[in-house]
Amino acid sequence: MARIGVDVGGTNTDLVLECARGVFYHKVPTTLKNQSIGVVDGVRGICHIAGIDTADVDVIVHGTTTATNITIEHNGSETGMLTTRGFRDILHIGRHKRPYNFSLHFTVPWQDQPLVKRRNRIAISERILPPKGEVETELNEQEVRDAIKIFKKRGINSIVVGFMFSFLNDQHERRAKEIVLEEMPDAYVTLSSEVANVMREYERFSTAAMNCYVGPKTAFYLRDLESKLREAGVSSKLRIMQSNGGVSTVESCATRPVRILMSGPAGGVIGGASEGVMAGVKNVITVDIGGTSADISTIPDGRVKIMNPRDTFVSGHPVLTPMIDLVTIGAGGGSVAYIDEAGAFNVGPRSAGSEPGPACYGRGGTEPTVTDAQIVLGRLDPDLVLGGDLKLDPDLSKKAIEEKIAKPLGMSVKDAALGIIKIINNNMALAIRSNSVARGIDPREFSILPFGGAGPLHGVALAEAISAKDVIVPVAPGITAAVGLLKTDLQYEHTEAVIVELNAAGNSDLDRINRAAETLRARVVAELDDDGIPREKQLIEIVAECRYHGQGFELRATMPKGLVTQVTKASIIGSFHDQHQLDYGYSYRDREVELITLRVIGRAAIERLQVPKVRPTDGSSIDRALMFVRATTFDDGRTLETPRYDRTKLYAGDRVSGPAILVQHDSTTLVPPGYVAETLEYGNTRVHRAGVA
Repeated sequence: MARIGVDVGGTNTDLVLECARGVFYHKVPTTLKNQSIGVVDGVRGICHIAGIDTADVDVIVHGTTTATNITIEHNGSETGMLTTRGFRDILHIGRHKRPYNFSLHFTVPWQDQPLVKRRNRIAISERILPPKGEVETELNEQEVRDAIKIFKKRGINSIVVGFMFSFLNDQHERRAKEIVLEEMPDAYVTLSSEVANVMREYERFSTAAMNCYVGPKTAFYLRDLESKLREAGVSSKLRIMQSNGGVSTVESCATRPVRILMSGPAGGVIGGASEGVMAGVKNVITVDIGGTSADISTIPDGRVKIMNPRDTFVSGHPVLTPMIDLVTIGAGGGSVAYIDEAGAFNVGPRSAGSEPGPACYGRGGTEPTVTDAQIVLGRLDPDLVLGGDLKLDPDLSKKAIEEKIAKPLGMSVKDAALGIIKIINNNMALAIRSNSVARGIDPREFSILPFGGAGPLHGVALAEAISAKDVIVPVAPGITAAVGLLKTDLQYEHTEAVIVELNAAGNSDLDRINRAAETLRARVVAELDDDGIPREKQLIEIVAECRYHGQGFELRATMPKGLVTQVTKASIIGSFHDQHQLDYGYSYRDREVELITLRVIGRAAIERLQVPKVRPTDGSSIDRALMFVRATTFDDGRTLETPRYDRTKLYAGDRVSGPAILVQHDSTTLVPPGYVAETLEYGNTRVHRAGVA
């Protein structure tokens, strides 16, 4: 069986292949105009490296940033919306939250960059009433048809339907969809009750609108990729990483692209967590530093965290879909250094990407980047990047930094390059603290786990900045996100609003809970069945999302096995109290607890990527891995003659004292003076202060 993980980044596309011959890694440049071209080239290339035919590949798991990039670049589809009369401006009003409470100058994303323009939001006469979903006003079907005529004239074929209280009764939304498809058979239609069947109209409408905004382009990309793989002789299953850390089918993700808005970063967190397990470290902070961005996630006790729904925002818009808890900032190897109009020295968030890329790439880029600074400081060897496959020009790096930074600020090129590195490290350290210290987590009890092509160059500096105990460098840092794709499960989720006061719930209320749970279970099982997963391998989990009466947001509570009864409902209430105590440090055991939403999660465990152990040390000198010695400048400003070691030739138990640089095809690890790099049993590396066990 051969499996490939493919992670598309802003600069490079990373691949890992596992087959009977072993585990193989590969990198190719990302083709930004059509990412599928780079993916297909990478698949062909890694199959050639492994010595297998493309037809021998059984499964490809893909992490994509297509949907994410659409939201960042604000180039989604022109979208039309049908909504309940009187509620046309829900998407504009939002929650009346100020992004910055004390600022007089700020932008409101849901108003300045709306997912649906006001002129394209058309009110329809219909009304469903709470709390049971009775129909007060029937759907005016002619108004729906008239609205579709308007959308046709405006060239709009992506349409979201969001009616009030459709989470209690979705018959009007479903009928509106039927009419839309009668009038526009090729329309991309999203119902709010399909993507977020829960209360809170703003968040529900926003989620549905986001699905339509990114949907057509994302669906085209996924289906185009599947088609190009077939043309390349790859007949394997194609699976897509979701934001929640599970994988799903192309068709499911093309229909619900909101599920893959954090597809790319999710694979990195899963891969980082598994690297921590291999290193025997449970508390890790993953820092995935690529060419464009840095994705940061705190993993306590080996548990990947799912973000609270109230915090799941994408480009300023709330999206009610499960996402791994992470922070993304514009900090990477391609981050551009510049002097702003006020004369301040900045780095990022703008990136040079892969085209034209950093100045040293020689592709026409003239602005200095973090990669150029690493070249000038001697931390990256121009003739060794990607094993020598990517030839860099150090003179172009020096020229860019000198002209754009050093001369305007009256400093040396070396000091300007050091400044670029310090600024980008400080930016990342602040983001790490926001995901750890700000949430009551002490970084001194955690290891920094840096990966991505640029990660291990920054690992020690970040550990020092946040006082982390040490640094764990993965086996293949530049490919870790792709590795994570082969270490996750198939996963589907469905929700339904079931609003019940549990303490006072009668038998009819409990029957309603049990019927909803069974309906959701059937939907999840049907999707797993379609994937050919045997029933005995299907893992179904039911979660109750609860709150105290009148509270603003919910927390997840454990549901009892079997039916909910007057006896077993107490376990849901107790679980909620326990979770509230854990999250907030207090609970009210005598207060009413409301069930708001039922969530059913269906999983199917897949075979995990098995990374082989490396050879244990035989006591021989590490000179076997020595390549050469070159001058390198470190953060304290000292320039020292620094040996380069081929990391693949180090054995488990070998210790390399700094200053040193560990070189491999996909990344470079910096070991400053006063630090020691110790190779662990799977080939990962622990970097710590000399004299510290």
